[in-house]
Amino acid sequence: MSSQRSLTLGILELDEGLSPDSPTFPPRQGSLYHPATFERPLIAEIVEGALPDVVIRGDASLEGACVAAAERLVARGAGVITADCGFFIRHQQAISAAVNVPVVTSSLLLIPVLLQQLAPQKKLAVLTADSRHCSEDLLGIQSPADRKRVVVGGIEGGVYVRNALARPFVRTDLEQIEREVGDRISVLRAVHPDIALILLECTAFPVVANSLRAKTGLPIYDITDLCKLTLASVSTVI
Repeated sequence: MSSQRSLTLGILELDEGLSPDSPTFPPRQGSLYHPATFERPLIAEIVEGALPDVVIRGDASLEGACVAAAERLVARGAGVITADCGFFIRHQQAISAAVNVPVVTSSLLLIPVLLQQLAPQKKLAVLTADSRHCSEDLLGIQSPADRKRVVVGGIEGGVYVRNALARPFVRTDLEQIEREVGDRISVLRAVHPDIALILLECTAFPVVANSLRAKTGLPIYDITDLCKLTLASVSTVI
């Protein structure tokens, strides 16, 4: 008779450069790290040198550290690997080539699938922490026609990004995150009234996804949705 084991989600973690006496914060409901988000064991490994500003800007030299951290997660029992910053997608191919478990580094991987959900005249809005660094190669779009259906907006220059890049790290109030992301969505919709779906790139945004769904009336996807789909696809039968 087969039995069930609990599938573990492994998280590639930003290197916040924290000292041992730095304050720690409990995970927020809806986040990657909250136990109720997946109701499965979670483990994390820091990607050495992956400071938030470095990952956002992009640094090819981080690839080895990403692979090493992923291999440590698999050695510890991770059955699926994700990351706590969507800009880790730059290292998606190298990580997935190095380990024998599914790797979903970013919600941006969903873009081609989400476009198929929409009527041809409708658009997808991608909300990111910093649109200046959400470059074309991260979107995974081959068709020029599809590219015209994707609009990208960021909250660079706002309180959340400033706090996230601060040393020591400063935690931003939920209300502030919701306000900044919500305001950016409103601006995008004013310019592009044909937006019919929203994708949240930043892994800090899922904590306000439900409130934004209620306010916008639109479907909203984020990294937790991709992780749930991937976890559900992996067998836990031993």
